[in-house]
Amino acid sequence: MSGAPPDPAPPPSAFIHESRGRSRAALIALAVTYGVLVALVLLIDMAWWIALGVALFTLPALWEFITDPRSTLTLDDRGLGWQTRTTGDTLPLALIDKVRFDTRLDLSVRVTLNLRDGRRIRLPHAATPPHRTFEDVLKAHGVRTERHHFSLIG
Repeated sequence: MSGAPPDPAPPPSAFIHESRGRSRAALIALAVTYGVLVALVLLIDMAWWIALGVALFTLPALWEFITDPRSTLTLDDRGLGWQTRTTGDTLPLALIDKVRFDTRLDLSVRVTLNLRDGRRIRLPHAATPPHRTFEDVLKAHGVRTERHHFSLIG
């Protein structure tokens, strides 16, 4: 039996999350929506202008599918960084006091970085990885996390 202390745990590896606007789920949702609208117009003689009005609500999803924006989030020993089509930033981990996960009524999760100087930064939804995986990676890097479910205010 040696008196040497056990080897320290290896540092956590870098976590990289990338999301894209073009996905199979988006394609299926758009195809089903347009298919149902065409079927309603052809089969039950729905007014074409009503179908067109409903189809207008799909234009943001169609535009995102066509342009295929990429969003990334990176977490490593140096810090946390994210990049979307319109915004991006990088923060050293030492500046982050805690990361708050808020589950909203639509079951989406909003992620807020609470900094040591009192500022709060909300991560863009497009760059946010799956919340359970992200929370585990944050904890592995020594970042404190909080979970809040269904808060109506804040």
